[in-house]
Amino acid sequence: MLVEKISYLLGLCALATGTILQNGQVRITNYPDTKIDVSSYEFKTYDADATELSYKGRWDSKKVSWWSAPGLVFGFTGDTVAITFGELTTDKTLIGYRIGGMDWAFTNVTAEATHLLVSRDTPAINETFPINPLTFELRVTNWAYGVQIDKVHVATGEKLIKIPPHKRTIEFIGDSLSSGMYTSYEGLSSFAYGVGAGLGETEYYVTAYPGICVTDQDCWGNPRGQSHQWFYTSDTSWRATSIWGDNPEPWDFEKQETIPDIVVINLGTNDNNAANNVSSEAYVEAYKNLIRGVHGKYPEAKVIVMQLWMGFYSYGNSYQQNLGYEQELKDLVAWFNGPEYLLAPTIWDGTTNKTTELETPAQAFVHYFSTKGIMQHNDIGPQWHPTDVGAIKVASHLIQFIKLTFGWDMVATGPEIFHETLYWNDEQNY
Repeated sequence: MLVEKISYLLGLCALATGTILQNGQVRITNYPDTKIDVSSYEFKTYDADATELSYKGRWDSKKVSWWSAPGLVFGFTGDTVAITFGELTTDKTLIGYRIGGMDWAFTNVTAEATHLLVSRDTPAINETFPINPLTFELRVTNWAYGVQIDKVHVATGEKLIKIPPHKRTIEFIGDSLSSGMYTSYEGLSSFAYGVGAGLGETEYYVTAYPGICVTDQDCWGNPRGQSHQWFYTSDTSWRATSIWGDNPEPWDFEKQETIPDIVVINLGTNDNNAANNVSSEAYVEAYKNLIRGVHGKYPEAKVIVMQLWMGFYSYGNSYQQNLGYEQELKDLVAWFNGPEYLLAPTIWDGTTNKTTELETPAQAFVHYFSTKGIMQHNDIGPQWHPTDVGAIKVASHLIQFIKLTFGWDMVATGPEIFHETLYWNDEQNY
């Protein structure tokens, strides 16, 4: 575990400068330097609270981003988009950005600086179909860092356009496995992002942070668990402590752009670690509270409980998958779908620690997703997390589960989802 913790800290240092370590070697990247002197341009400028801007995921009242893969989406006219990032931006944070359905581009952004992200040289900037008005999307790649939006700029005489949200929404509540830790582009390489973006025409929120337990206790330096923290805007990072101290903002569920139709929960790998000393009883009770909380905030949402994967171990002349809390999770799903809960359902509020019994019975809403057999031992990297391929495999299977269980069609039929996964062999004579 000490080795894991040191690797975690080294990972923070590496990502702070936008470096990707691939199989222990630095991947060659060519991120453009997009920083400009704003005084050299003539812009029409919008404040961060402009109604044309749609914030995806969790952003606080200071317009600071939190958790994994938070985003910003808007439409625009003209051929120019620049963003001024506020003082609470983590320097050198790597962001992904694109127009329309084009491939992701990446750049490191700086606090209190303006970055030109779209210009007349941007590929497809003059195309008017199939996406019209042309959209701009930004996503923060790293779960530990964040940006603060200060201003958004377009060319003089042009304007921003409000883009209506998609009609279906999925949220992921998890830890490092959902946040994308140790995949190439972290949040933009995670299985959670792969499901949300891969479904197409779907809003997706990834409320996940590495090391966190569902049990409300300290786990790997996270002072609170998801049964508590999910109810708040910020995560459990050092940034949150620096900005909000001991008084974080509760998340305003009533004001979020869309209400999730499906909530996927993947929690327990940290609870299951002996170093965190979580009993099975405490784990189950905290998990129940989280699902009660989801049901209270999203009464119509379906909940998917993911079977845990705990890596692999050598087994004679082969390998076997470790599974944590396997029976506990199956029993939990059965309990929520049984008469004890459905006839007298309760909801939970993590900000008040209050349980409330509902006045009417509930319909079954909790489902179980088995991860057994999806990944093999070589789909887990040396730091005990899925490789890019492993994340893609989990995302692909979960998308199919959602399609078969809830009837959601896959409507992403071309735009890039995972970046830099185009590798192939065109040499037949070997």
